[in-house]
Amino acid sequence: MAIIASALARIKSDLPAILGDAAGINEQFLEHGHVWRDRCFDPATTVKLFIRQILEGNVAIAALRHLVGWDFAQSSYCEARQRLPLAAVAGLVDRVSCDCIQSIQSCLGETRTFFGRRVHLADATTACLPDTAALQKLWPQPAAQKPGCGFPMIKLLGLLDLATGMIVHMTLMCLNCHEMSQLAGLHGRLCPGDVLLADRGFCSFSHLFLLGKMQVDAVFRMHQRQIVDFTPGRASRGKKTKRYKRGMPSSRFVSKLGKEDQLVDWIKPANKPDWMSPEQFDTLPATLRVRELAYQIVERGRRTRRVIIATTLLDAMRYPKREIAKLYGLRWEVETNFRHLKQTMKMDQLRCQSPDGIVKELMIYLLVYNLVRSVMALAADRQNVPIERISFIDALRWLRSGGEGWTPKLIVNPVRSGRWCPRVKKRRMKEYDLMVRPRHTYKQPSAEAAVKN
Repeated sequence: MAIIASALARIKSDLPAILGDAAGINEQFLEHGHVWRDRCFDPATTVKLFIRQILEGNVAIAALRHLVGWDFAQSSYCEARQRLPLAAVAGLVDRVSCDCIQSIQSCLGETRTFFGRRVHLADATTACLPDTAALQKLWPQPAAQKPGCGFPMIKLLGLLDLATGMIVHMTLMCLNCHEMSQLAGLHGRLCPGDVLLADRGFCSFSHLFLLGKMQVDAVFRMHQRQIVDFTPGRASRGKKTKRYKRGMPSSRFVSKLGKEDQLVDWIKPANKPDWMSPEQFDTLPATLRVRELAYQIVERGRRTRRVIIATTLLDAMRYPKREIAKLYGLRWEVETNFRHLKQTMKMDQLRCQSPDGIVKELMIYLLVYNLVRSVMALAADRQNVPIERISFIDALRWLRSGGEGWTPKLIVNPVRSGRWCPRVKKRRMKEYDLMVRPRHTYKQPSAEAAVKN
């Protein structure tokens, strides 16, 4: 923790200090086969400017020149960023992020764990890209939009640590690609004994079995197509029954654990998921023991009133229903963290024009975001408050300004449990027509036509 604090204290004067000295950074790029001439924009200097640019809200390069007090050619900086190898940038970001996460977790100890077990949050979000041919080919715009009227969209599958709020892993994919097809990278970051918390998009027979093989427990919201019945001893459809009552569940009842809390056996699906290979599908068992539970939401302003959970935490004595319900209530924090990333840090609209540039830009965003979370952990430790109460934007401002001393003192948000705010907008949009065809088809009238009109 002291290493992170001392590095953050020098972030304004020497940004590469968070990654190591300039010679060490250049050495890492040399290990990846990157060779450059003796020029101003060596890898260390380029990474320094890149981090400062993202830290300031992904400002334009023309504004970056004034922020760092260095009059350089914009094209030279762009070319230097293009020369950085993807593998070297990824290795650098991964090393720093892992060091920050391990240091913060060791300081927090058992804070924000589930019965001593580490909890991860999984969810997907999107970002808008510049409208270039290369980006449209790799990450196409939504199919409902006409060609030339939309922007490429990239989907990001993130894995976040609940205790620190840091991003552990992020996968890039197309907008029409389902999250379940990109589980390899996400599962690679999970360790035996972890708990994965996610929404209904991750809830399936196959996924729960794969997590069980990894000794990872899951707490998912029940998929909307899964029929749940808490009647004790109730019948199920079964595969061999030709006639069955419409709306009956396909699972088999095992035992009742409490009110709307039961153990059931899920039946292996007849059809293979698209994201699964035939070899993997053949290894699935005929049944899978799952715990189903439901609880009511009585707070104002909540769209959902009844939540049904599917989990592999089968021991009701060790993991009571109320604790699992409380844990799932923390799933919304992944939405808050994505909002900080996209709105506060302005990642909702990326700027690079090439696919490699987009990937590098996202990796630097991930690095800066984790540094902000590190500052929040330092402030929480100094001010003796939970890390979730520290203001994210105030930590970001402290990083931009360099801060006072080496331990920040940041704004502490009040406890806002049960706060209800309707989703309405007060500020009106400009009354312009929306683009319904490519811009080049909108031609200005000639001077003669304007006079006649």
